[in-house]
Amino acid sequence: MAITLKNLTHAAERQVFSAGIDQFLKHLGRMEDRTEAYLKLVDAAAHFYGKAATPEALDKVRAAIRDPENRWFRFINSVIDETDPHVAKMFLLNLGYEAFFRGTKMIRENREKYNCNIPWLILFDPTNACNMHCEGCWSGTYGHKSNLSFEMMDKIVTQGKELGVFLYMMTGGEPLVRKKDILRLAEKHNDCEFALYTNSTLIDEPFCKEVVRLGNIAFQLSIEGTPETNDARRGEGHYNAVMNAMDLLKKYGIIFGTSICYTSANIEAVTDLDFIRFIAEKGARYGFFFHYMPVGSNAVPALMPTVQQRKEMIEKIRYIRSDKCDIGFYPMDFQNDGEYVGGCIAGGRNYFHINANGDAEPCVFIHFSNTNIHDNSILEMLQSPLFMAYHEGQPFNRNHLRPCPMLENPDLLRQMVKETGAHQTNDESAESVDELCDKCDQYAENWAETAEEIWNSQKHKRPSYENYTKEKKEHPDLAAFEHVS
Repeated sequence: MAITLKNLTHAAERQVFSAGIDQFLKHLGRMEDRTEAYLKLVDAAAHFYGKAATPEALDKVRAAIRDPENRWFRFINSVIDETDPHVAKMFLLNLGYEAFFRGTKMIRENREKYNCNIPWLILFDPTNACNMHCEGCWSGTYGHKSNLSFEMMDKIVTQGKELGVFLYMMTGGEPLVRKKDILRLAEKHNDCEFALYTNSTLIDEPFCKEVVRLGNIAFQLSIEGTPETNDARRGEGHYNAVMNAMDLLKKYGIIFGTSICYTSANIEAVTDLDFIRFIAEKGARYGFFFHYMPVGSNAVPALMPTVQQRKEMIEKIRYIRSDKCDIGFYPMDFQNDGEYVGGCIAGGRNYFHINANGDAEPCVFIHFSNTNIHDNSILEMLQSPLFMAYHEGQPFNRNHLRPCPMLENPDLLRQMVKETGAHQTNDESAESVDELCDKCDQYAENWAETAEEIWNSQKHKRPSYENYTKEKKEHPDLAAFEHVS
């Protein structure tokens, strides 16, 4: 009875938010109406979060909404204007209400209840199969024979929702090799937002029509700069395929961004302001930048950015996000934005990865595991030895420009894998933790000095909620941070 009542309450609450979003989207014509609609959403969020939403933070948001020159609300307005109305509604309902509002509350409660990491999103691989063979691709180390059945993908999402997870990302391989099952999964779980990392080559017009009908799928398209820098790593013709996919997604009003792996060979091209402006004009509104990781037997360590390149990367990304830049594009740097998320987000602290064999890995780049979705529940996987080692060890470095236990603190990954008895998960070519970390030792040593110089030259804000263990929360090294909500 309690479960039924809980479900009824959720359904009623979702209906209220759905009606509110309908009204919000209905009144987006005049700017005065739009501003009023935004303010009502802030009021709804304040009511929903209660004491967790401080008056100071809410007042800052309201002031930004009322400022017609505020860069980011102009940005939001443009995204809404160019997005299909049904896609916009489902995005706001699933990512806004389910994930940010309801899901966040559930996740925080479950972290206390189960004394382990509960993620905000789950990344999984429908398949390892791929129609491309990119140089140095970490996913190539898995092989191409493994797939998660529809039933296993359904299990992941069903159990994830019970813990408060309403955002699911898919990679591979190429996830769209499993196009029909992905559409089926998104339709069954229409209260979740799904985001696909794709090489773009399988996006066509019939598929776009289905995505619009469902409304709860977004995309991150892999691209690496100019036609020359992109196709040098991804193969001839790939750049043109991405351009075609961008045109289709923009035509149908489907939300999409980019997924960019920056390397020593392409870092200048993928951060060039003309390139960023170009992909924004094509319709990409956000982008994930990933530092090249030397994972697997086919890794090319020479592709790891130099110290100077990484330093410049930090400066460029933060400039693009600043008020000094007018490009309608929001970049996120997976390796250098640790300060804003409290360091390493893996191991279930904010996300974890399930490969196509079902192995639960703490990170998409850490191919070690001691638990599997075929044998365990999502909660049991999060309570497994390797995941608990992450839970107890985070943050792995007080300098959040050195967040990763592999790339910047390789001795910590060695220790966790060996102490927990985790096994490697590469089908194609086994790689021990020592073989992996040996490729990172010199990089970590070279980066440490510069990272300390940058970190110590800046003021840092400490979020009021960090999801560390009690011992880590009270660590004296964190006392220098300025607390913010």
